[in-house]
Amino acid sequence: MSGIDWLILAGTLTLIISYGVIRSRGNRSMDDYLLADQSLPWYHVCLSVMATQASAVTFLSAPGQAFTDGMRFVQFYFGLPLAMVVLAITFVPIFHKLKVFTAYEYLESRFDARVRVFTALLFLLQRSLSTGLSIYAPSIILSTILGWNIVWTNIIMGGVVLVYTVSGGAKAISHTHLQQMVIVTAAMFVAGWMTVHLLPADVGFLDALQVAGKSGRLNTIDLEFDPSSRYNLWSGLIGGFFLQLSYFGTDQSQVGRYLTGQSVGQSRLGLLANGMLKVPMQFLILLIGALVFVFYQFNPSPVFFNKVETDQLLKSPYAEQYRRLETEHQAIAARRQQAVLTLNKALSNDNAQGVEQTRMLISQRDQEAKAVKNQVVDLIKKNNPVGDTSDVNYVFLRFVLDFLPHGLIGLLIAVIFSASMGSIAAAYNSLASTTIVDIYKRLFCKSYSDGHYLKASRVATVIWGLFCIVVAQFATKLGSMIEAVNILGSLFYGVILGIFLVAFYFKTIGGRATFWAAVLTEAIVIWCWWAEVTAFLWLNVIGCVLLIGIAWLLENVMPSKTVRPTESLPTSQ
Repeated sequence: MSGIDWLILAGTLTLIISYGVIRSRGNRSMDDYLLADQSLPWYHVCLSVMATQASAVTFLSAPGQAFTDGMRFVQFYFGLPLAMVVLAITFVPIFHKLKVFTAYEYLESRFDARVRVFTALLFLLQRSLSTGLSIYAPSIILSTILGWNIVWTNIIMGGVVLVYTVSGGAKAISHTHLQQMVIVTAAMFVAGWMTVHLLPADVGFLDALQVAGKSGRLNTIDLEFDPSSRYNLWSGLIGGFFLQLSYFGTDQSQVGRYLTGQSVGQSRLGLLANGMLKVPMQFLILLIGALVFVFYQFNPSPVFFNKVETDQLLKSPYAEQYRRLETEHQAIAARRQQAVLTLNKALSNDNAQGVEQTRMLISQRDQEAKAVKNQVVDLIKKNNPVGDTSDVNYVFLRFVLDFLPHGLIGLLIAVIFSASMGSIAAAYNSLASTTIVDIYKRLFCKSYSDGHYLKASRVATVIWGLFCIVVAQFATKLGSMIEAVNILGSLFYGVILGIFLVAFYFKTIGGRATFWAAVLTEAIVIWCWWAEVTAFLWLNVIGCVLLIGIAWLLENVMPSKTVRPTESLPTSQ
């Protein structure tokens, strides 16, 4: 990066952090620190919800996902709009009426402390592990740019976010989210335009889409019902619905964002706006990855996108072997480029036979390139047994650093950093609030002053921040970060959602049956994942439905001595 890139990067991050801290000065209570005193309008809620979900994992890994696997990942989000409608009608008024700090407080009034604490622990385990992955993703950038060890970049990335999270709390998070999403949206549009602009003069946007389509990168919708397929219309609509309903309805990192709304109406508007904007936003981010793929059809591409690992190879005893493989890769790329030019010409002339013949030739070149890449990966393993052998998370970053103009590079890096900071900060805040409200205050220190709990919240934020930084050190072997985060969530979200649905709609089922059903179902879900019984999105459906069924059976076999009375559901407001 040039001096202007570093200046823009530093200036953008300083502006965002300073603005968030200044706007949140004066936190004097738990309401201020954890819920922003429930003072934020709907657009703040919407952008904060989106920014919490749109971490650096989204902007680094999603384009790489489309580059390697096409755009079918967008189907993952198809259940989100419907989930937002359900949440706006049911969960939001319940949480607002009860005036809770966390989603899990309600479970004790409905069941007992055991169910509340177990559910909170499931959340804490899942969210802390996922946050470690969110820290690792932007650390890749520092590691790539500066050549630093990933351990130190994880420490720096996770530590910087602690500064304004500990000092500012929920207000700082929401105010920084507002700026982050504005900058993110503008910068990603510019990145997409630049990708097309860098293509050959005779290749326009529509030509690029045709090349991407013939190369299998615009495989947006798959209508086949196949439980073993990770992404198709049905897994997105059904499994994605259950996942999104649990994520936005029971994950404190999201519940904490819309509980900051001024009213039920403002929180509802924020969620519904998120439902309308999220799918188009994710589509455009994936489209950028498909366009980057097209760009590399007309331009030389690295044999391996992780420059840190290839630079180490060049300094190793395997340097000569690596150079030979790199030369072979460039020769294959040149032959593939010629085939792509022929394909583009055939498409322009509506030559169906020529298109099919050329497409098969390109596929053959891709297989040759993949074989060479596998040999490079073998060299990386020999040279560094703990090295990162998956480069899907580096594709977009390498393109940005190698081809985009100075100034824009700094802005895009700032975008990815700020997006990551927003999601990490929200996670820190939710981990702290759940720890203090559902564990510390409930089990250990029940009658202390508000000031005591405020200090304890800050201490908990620091402790969880340090734990997440430690988790980040073990994230190098997980492949695509955007898949890894959602697989991890699917191990827990179905069970947590099932607990809440029992609480809301199955009034005769008590706490004991729900608790043991949750323990048993969680074990079954983890086994299903380990045994690869089905694609990960369906684990959310299995976990939710299985918990409700087991809880009903257990209630009839060993009925609770008492079933706590519950209030009728709040009416729409």
